[in-house]
Amino acid sequence: MTRWRRWRVFRRFRVNKQVNKQVNKLEGSMPRKGIPSGIPVMLACLLFLHQGAFGAEADACKLVRMADPGWSDITATNAIAGILLDALGYEQKVDHLSVPITFVGLKKGQIDVFLGNWMPAQKPLMETQLKDGAIDVLHANLVNAKFTLAVPSYVAAAGVKSFSDLARFADKFDSKIYGIETGAPANQNIKTMLAAKSFGLDNWKLVESSEQSMLSQVARKVLAKEWIVFLAWEPHLMNTRFQLTYLDGGNAYFGPNYGGATVNTLARKGYAAQCPNSGRLFSQLEFNVDLENKIISDVLTQKVDAKTAAARQLKQHPELLQAWLNGVKTRGGEDGLPAVKKMLGLN
Repeated sequence: MTRWRRWRVFRRFRVNKQVNKQVNKLEGSMPRKGIPSGIPVMLACLLFLHQGAFGAEADACKLVRMADPGWSDITATNAIAGILLDALGYEQKVDHLSVPITFVGLKKGQIDVFLGNWMPAQKPLMETQLKDGAIDVLHANLVNAKFTLAVPSYVAAAGVKSFSDLARFADKFDSKIYGIETGAPANQNIKTMLAAKSFGLDNWKLVESSEQSMLSQVARKVLAKEWIVFLAWEPHLMNTRFQLTYLDGGNAYFGPNYGGATVNTLARKGYAAQCPNSGRLFSQLEFNVDLENKIISDVLTQKVDAKTAAARQLKQHPELLQAWLNGVKTRGGEDGLPAVKKMLGLN
């Protein structure tokens, strides 16, 4: 078969113009003697297949689907991630979903990344998902967090410093513990505790509501110097807005060290392998309590949106970007760090 006939057969497979150019380039650059005439075409085919696969992966990875349970700290970290993704050429889509629905979304491949895996509070959900091989744990994005029950400090001064102290003052608390949204793993821990009548908490009830509604109730109680026990965590503005005391003794339900927690970044199974560049970014994102508290404070006290507050903190702490963006590229293949600095006006 002559070269011309081979070329016509090649064209019948509807190879695009880019491959045609690559064939011409290869044929023009290679020596004419001693090279079988089909090699340039074969090399171009391989190049085309590689580029096609890469292009499909890049398209699929451009949109990064994330979840927010409605917690201020995750809104803050999602905002940071959104700024970085925008600068790198990605698009971020955040859905407001409860934690159980988020886990379902990760398992079904409908959510790519979740920055709010509080452990050990979410341990029951995690055990099932890890056993099924439905999710990947990419990285611990926050350490030294807290997540347990708390009371206003004037209540602690009156004698409530531990879970075991609550039952003695049931009347003052109206036998109620205030939690967050229905279905939250922390609420399930409290329900398990109440069902077991642990700490003598017989006939106590959990009041479920949103984070904002719970904290509004705390604010009303504090203003009136009334008693309340509620779910509290750090980082969060509540730690500076209220004088509160975390309760000791809840190790069986919230872990030791006053509910000492680690927050992990989760991804749908295989995400980091399918999207290695953004996967690398999420595997390197690591926050701190002070950073998140400042973003949350700006959002709640200065009434700015989360991305504005996050950008302000990143401009004040550009040193964080180096570790986060180590080896991370833009979708165009350029170094990610200069692109992010340019978007933040740091160049």
